[in-house]
Amino acid sequence: MKNYLELSNCIRFLSIDAVQRAKSGHPGMPMGMADIATVLFQDYINFNPTDPEWSFRDRFVLSNGHGSMLLYSLLHLTGYRKMTLEQIKNFRQLGSITAGHPEYEPEAGIEITTGPLGQGIANAVGMAIAQKNLASKLKLKFCPKVYVFCGDGCLQEGISQEAISLAGHLKLDNLILIYDNNKISIDGSTDLSFSDNTNLRFESVNWNVLNGDGHNFSNIKKNIDKSLKSKKPTLINFKTTIGFGSPNKSSKASSHGSPLGDEEIVKTRAQLKWNHGEFIIPKSLLKIWRGSHKRCMSHYNTTKKYELKIKKFKSENNLSKLFVSIKKDVIKFQDNQATRKSSEVIINYLSKSKAIIGGSADLTGSNLTKGNITSIIDSKNFGGQYIHFGVREHGMAGIMNGIASTNFFKIFSGTFLSFADYMKPSLRLAALMQIDPILVFTHDSIGLGEDGPTHQPIEQINMLRSIPNGNVFRPADLFETALCWEAAINIKNGPSFLCLSRQNLPQISNKIANTKKFHGAYVIDQNDKNNQITIIATGSEVSLALETARLLKENNISSKVVSMPSTSLFEKQPTSFQKNLLKSSLGQIFVIEAGSTIYWNKFTEEENIFGIDDFGASAPADQVYKKFGLDSKTISKKIMKGIKKK
Repeated sequence: MKNYLELSNCIRFLSIDAVQRAKSGHPGMPMGMADIATVLFQDYINFNPTDPEWSFRDRFVLSNGHGSMLLYSLLHLTGYRKMTLEQIKNFRQLGSITAGHPEYEPEAGIEITTGPLGQGIANAVGMAIAQKNLASKLKLKFCPKVYVFCGDGCLQEGISQEAISLAGHLKLDNLILIYDNNKISIDGSTDLSFSDNTNLRFESVNWNVLNGDGHNFSNIKKNIDKSLKSKKPTLINFKTTIGFGSPNKSSKASSHGSPLGDEEIVKTRAQLKWNHGEFIIPKSLLKIWRGSHKRCMSHYNTTKKYELKIKKFKSENNLSKLFVSIKKDVIKFQDNQATRKSSEVIINYLSKSKAIIGGSADLTGSNLTKGNITSIIDSKNFGGQYIHFGVREHGMAGIMNGIASTNFFKIFSGTFLSFADYMKPSLRLAALMQIDPILVFTHDSIGLGEDGPTHQPIEQINMLRSIPNGNVFRPADLFETALCWEAAINIKNGPSFLCLSRQNLPQISNKIANTKKFHGAYVIDQNDKNNQITIIATGSEVSLALETARLLKENNISSKVVSMPSTSLFEKQPTSFQKNLLKSSLGQIFVIEAGSTIYWNKFTEEENIFGIDDFGASAPADQVYKKFGLDSKTISKKIMKGIKKK
């Protein structure tokens, strides 16, 4: 018979020793949650360390990621090849995969990057949706589970409420949230700032709620058994002791974020009767841990055959192949059209593939992200293609990361560009993880007009450009929108941000842009082989740049207009390509973009940039553009003055 306490102590002391050696870390949470984690991995979660990316595994998410040593200890003990003892000993050290907070590496058993609190809860909701959706589309008779550990901090962050509200609405019965209710935070007792009735909060959004003792093994099992029978997502509220086993630091904030110290570690070993040295796991206990996945092998062997179904599903629903016909069709389009509408045209093609899932944060009719999709993902139909996320922008982005991390589907969403600020932490994590959600941001400038400065983005597009590994797109018309969507669909190692106009724009690229070699920028107009100046523009300002170039030509100034629908792709091109594209006889570059100017300083002098470094105004779009000097007459006059100075 298994000695669960001794098995739990394996987790505790690997965690204690690793934190002590690193001279930093969070030992309290692994010590307090070790008992629950032991029961979960010994008896419940379906996993196979010899095949870490088995598609039909249960997912384990550590939302309170500061307790990362709990996860690393579990992965080492259960036998994940990459999680060696040397990795444990090099916790928080340069080059190790045992970072201070878990970083996405499915091959090592790390399902998602967590640490910013609450993110893991939203990610887990996304994973649960993806699993239910896949099971429905493949007509499977089973659906993997998602188990999440979270703490008080996760539940205090606003993203958690957005995520659990949607999970309850969808009745995600494959989602089990395990709450480490230890009553301690960094500042001390949670009584300092947290007096929520957590159970009532979850019950109010349609969750099943259970209570348990996180150090009573039979009670832990009893509660997990109950959760598996639920028809709704389940919260198990476990009372736990942070720093369990430490004579002087258990139940205290001092065990949260600092090593226990050599003296206290000796006392903790004595308290828990752990008569083994630093990083030593007895062979008898390690054997039990290494064999814990064997109970899953029957299920593993039964489900492995369905991997071929996934391959077939992806092959039959290849998104990239659709762009041959898309580009062939849209190149003929001539009417003025907002690029949000152009995006909808592309989505209508893409929706033919079951491998794409979309949604919007209650702005479907404004973002135009639904198109002709008719199948909605809800509690009665998990096999649909569209999610009504509700007014939950941050939750939506975190949920998307969870869906993207499973690698089952391509996920896209929609909201206004000004609300990208609400989503930033999740966007950053998507880029850090190198996963590939597509974020559609409409109403991308002062061009949205009458809704005014609260909704008119100024600095947001440059915020997106500042995210390492993010991919920003701002197309000028339908054909450029098709090229940007194609690039986003083909990007597998980072998020894509499609910034689209509310106002109608002319079709200007369809006879010029290269359909086969999209480098993020190209010459859309050149009125002289030896152009004197170069004008760069993006999105809705490209047509403004063309009109400006025409006025300059009337004044005997030749120019080359470069449309740059993706600064991200352009900056990835060789330096020689970039220089050649932007060169001019006078060596002067001017930029037109209706937003913050700071990004463009790398291309030219500040006085050569025509943008907005203030908030917008509530008025019709053409009036707002004129107010900020973004009209062809004003810009052309300033350019002529700038050239004369040279």
